[in-house]
Amino acid sequence: MTKITGNSRSVDSAQTGPHEKLDELVKRYQHSQSKRPVSAHTQQAFDEVMTWLDGWQGPLILDSCCGVGESTARLALANPEAKVIGLDKSEARVAKHMHYQQQAANYRVQRADVIDFWRLLNQQSIRVTHHCLFYPNPYPKSSQVQKRWHGSAAFADLMALTGNVEVRSNWLIYLLEFAQAAAHYGVKGDLQQVPEGEDFTPFERKYRASGQICWQLSCQSEEAS
Repeated sequence: MTKITGNSRSVDSAQTGPHEKLDELVKRYQHSQSKRPVSAHTQQAFDEVMTWLDGWQGPLILDSCCGVGESTARLALANPEAKVIGLDKSEARVAKHMHYQQQAANYRVQRADVIDFWRLLNQQSIRVTHHCLFYPNPYPKSSQVQKRWHGSAAFADLMALTGNVEVRSNWLIYLLEFAQAAAHYGVKGDLQQVPEGEDFTPFERKYRASGQICWQLSCQSEEAS
């Protein structure tokens, strides 16, 4: 048994299962087009990343909402044949990446709004090999369902990038909802507990130290399976 050394609170929600309006929301946004202007700082970040990629045609991994980028560095070390992009909107978190930086030249941690960045990738018809969303903000109140990625307008761009998506969370309902939403795009998910071993992100380390179960949803398009 894992020794409990942390005190992180588990997710508290009145929901006992997937949100009753989730399917309606996914269908509403599935064929809509966002009119929201792209922020100037994300357009600049996108241009910088494209310059860094320099026409790269090999495997491309996206680590969205990467925080301090520990997971981005780990992904780069585990996938030396790929280019890995870590994205987070917080300048403060991205600035802390120097403490987690690994000796790998195949990745980049970039401050950007992921909603705008996903849309720019989609507009340029850039597809990624694998997309990681590790411990996104669960927005656990029932009224916040549209703030969760799978209940938001951004989900259409997210799913356009790849059917190969990995999501991790300490709130099981979040992953059940994500799998339900992904099914509207012909993507099926395999839900498992995150296996024991070296924790992949600071959040994973914190939750496990508090005795919480961490869950992993591995999605794949039905065409690829």
